[in-house]
Amino acid sequence: MSERKAVLVTGAASGIGEGIAARFAEAGYAVAVFDINPGGARAVAQRICSISPAIAVEGDVSSDQDVRRALDECVRAFGRLDALVNNAGIEVMAPVADLTLEEWERQLAVNLRGVFLMSKHAVPHMRGRGGAIVNISSVHAFVSWPGSAAYDASKAGMLALTRAMAIDHGPDRIRVNAICPGYIDTPLMDAWRKTVTDVETAERELLKFHPLGRFGTARDVAEATLFLASGAAAFITGATLVVDGGMTIIGH
Repeated sequence: MSERKAVLVTGAASGIGEGIAARFAEAGYAVAVFDINPGGARAVAQRICSISPAIAVEGDVSSDQDVRRALDECVRAFGRLDALVNNAGIEVMAPVADLTLEEWERQLAVNLRGVFLMSKHAVPHMRGRGGAIVNISSVHAFVSWPGSAAYDASKAGMLALTRAMAIDHGPDRIRVNAICPGYIDTPLMDAWRKTVTDVETAERELLKFHPLGRFGTARDVAEATLFLASGAAAFITGATLVVDGGMTIIGH
């Protein structure tokens, strides 16, 4: 077995996931870049392989077959699995009365079932040796905005699942924690900017709710994720770390 630790990051072709994959590579981890976008996953793996071993794996986190294959490819390539970062997610926006059943089920399939499936099949690879699972939830687990019913439900459910897994798999020496990012400057935020008439004014209003006076970066979330996966957090499990520049404490 290789002495180099290995991590699998879902939704790692862009945004927060890409930042997490790069930060783990910098820390010396071998990285499996898992995403439904094969071209994006390959591009990220190619960029970080000059730093540390990396592979790209195409798949859908809501597919049991894809999840099993991804984990098998990771262990076959690196000989081990030490950390899993459940970052993949989508956002379906609509009030309950307007949501279709298909939209509701797809939202929970990716954001919640994906965490369940990835964790279910990762645990056997970690059991006995120990490991860490970090689930990327959202401040939407605590606060809500109009039209975000399905998304909020999925992100709040992730925190309950995190606590339950921490209890169940603590005896296996597997720690399970969650991170709740706030406004993070990623391609998703760029998409939001395109929907706003006056971007400068809209951003200025949003920043009023951030005591630190800025939006977050993928690197901010990546640093927190690496910490929770590392030995520095060896006595932390079942916890939720909010990475939002203070937005939720100011009451927005």
